[in-house]
Amino acid sequence: MKASFRRVLLKQDGTRATWEYPFAVAGINISFMLIQMLDLYSEKPSNLPGFNFVKLLGEDEEAFDVLYCTAFEMVEAQWLEMRASYMEFNKVLQATSSQLERELCSDNVRRIQDLSAYSLLYQ
Repeated sequence: MKASFRRVLLKQDGTRATWEYPFAVAGINISFMLIQMLDLYSEKPSNLPGFNFVKLLGEDEEAFDVLYCTAFEMVEAQWLEMRASYMEFNKVLQATSSQLERELCSDNVRRIQDLSAYSLLYQ
């Protein structure tokens, strides 16, 4: 995961946009997105992504760390694919959130490594 973090931080992959997203602000937004998506404010999750995540966390205590890094890689991939500008960051975040939520709702995901976006960590 260190290599993944370094790649995103230093923006080493892909054709770079003229206006990059601010790394720290992206991290804060990704944290908030995951808190909402996984219903982490509740004692028990009330939605399927949150419920499924609790199961993943039971299998791997580092599941949140891995999910966070995966989400960051997804934002990076969406940013480059959409050739987004700074003003389109919310669209990128929404697309990432929708994709990640679909993956977390999948019956095929029994381990954090089963997320299709997990492969982004090791490119």
